[in-house]
Amino acid sequence: MAQSQRYDAVVIGSGPNGLAAAITMIDSGKSVAVYEAADKIGGGMRSEELTLPGFAHDLCSAVYPLAIGSPLFRSLPLVQHGLEWVQPPAPLAHPLDDGSAVMLERSLYDTAAGLGGDGDAYQQLMRPLIDSWNGLDADLLGPLRWPSRPLAMTRFGLSAIRPARSFSESWFEAQRARALLAGLSAHSMLPLEAWGSAAFGLVLATTAHALGWPIARRGSQALADALVLYLRSKGGEIYTNAPVQTLDELPSCRVILCDMTPKQLLGLAGDRLSPSYRRRLARYRYGMGAFKIDWALSAPVPWKAQACARAATVHLGGTLQEIAASERATWRGDHAAHPFVLAVQPSLFDSSRAPESKHTLWTYCHVPNGSAFDMTGRIEAQIERFAPGFRDTVLARSVAAPADLERRNPNLIGGDINGGAPTLGQLFLRPTLKLYSTSARGLYLCSASTPPGGGVHGMCGYFAARKALTDCF
Repeated sequence: MAQSQRYDAVVIGSGPNGLAAAITMIDSGKSVAVYEAADKIGGGMRSEELTLPGFAHDLCSAVYPLAIGSPLFRSLPLVQHGLEWVQPPAPLAHPLDDGSAVMLERSLYDTAAGLGGDGDAYQQLMRPLIDSWNGLDADLLGPLRWPSRPLAMTRFGLSAIRPARSFSESWFEAQRARALLAGLSAHSMLPLEAWGSAAFGLVLATTAHALGWPIARRGSQALADALVLYLRSKGGEIYTNAPVQTLDELPSCRVILCDMTPKQLLGLAGDRLSPSYRRRLARYRYGMGAFKIDWALSAPVPWKAQACARAATVHLGGTLQEIAASERATWRGDHAAHPFVLAVQPSLFDSSRAPESKHTLWTYCHVPNGSAFDMTGRIEAQIERFAPGFRDTVLARSVAAPADLERRNPNLIGGDINGGAPTLGQLFLRPTLKLYSTSARGLYLCSASTPPGGGVHGMCGYFAARKALTDCF
């Protein structure tokens, strides 16, 4: 480490929020160094050959509706630094047992047309959100504050605060629309009976229509690389293979921004924190874990519903009732017999991901935090349910239980990919009432454990850096 060098700010961790914090600092004229423990930058934005040579798999995040819509990322010339977004024809497919699939299309009208008698209700629900997205996006992707569009935010909040299950059952009459919203809301990693779970479904549906759900050509590493190239072009410095064991190791600086969760901050800087703040961090609750599998395939997934081949993202869970049962069981500490599975098939739309005529598949399901139970058979059974013959296409698989995910990325405590359970209290006031600040002057959190929480958007890092700039410069 360049301990003799003085910087205005040091950032620990090079995930999307760490890089966003560094970029915000350097765009404000401050000198910045980023320290990353791994040999590659990116945190959750990394790609590697996990299965066979020539097959590129995303280690964590894979689809980027919030990245393409991030107020920070869209202000940066990332395309000039090698980033290319790939938009599948449809953002999402949700197959059902009758051999059909509910399709979330870019077009609101086309989506509604596939929902039968619920089509008008879907349009009535979504049209105001889509029309007000420019402005509403900045209000949602940030801490609690007076919104720039109060009426739109109020309208969104009245729906979003509700439990996804009761909201879906009251708004829609039939299975197709209810299943679609259930799968979207299950991204919350909350039971669908939890207050606030509908918010995740509504945001994701809105982004599908307003922005699309793109993937990055050549894998998620391309997004990380573009952010790093921009940061370096402005004079930022990045050190890899540079784990920070104590803050005393860092060079002299005015501000330290930590892209890490409360548990890690306690281990790194507990002696600098007040006893009351340490107690509050120790009470922070982590959420469900993820059990992830990547496959190298000899052919595309043989979906019964051929429309699934139009979408990079596929939700495998069946009906609202099935998805709700899966998420409720997991929240209670059980392992769902028929888990809700999130699948991404990027090689259908990006030939750089696999050798010619071969393909990749990325999936995960939710499990209790820290679970050691092997969900491979249950995940593959869900895929076979909607794609008979899938197992015959498997060339190799890479399995990552929660402990494996945490070894890859220490921010994924117990496999929690959202930086903490997004319950109502922890969604808005995470990790404490101080949000990005800590009890130590000049020390800030900038991870997904701060508002607005999980997802690849960089806004946690942006707001943490803005707070540090206000406080310390």
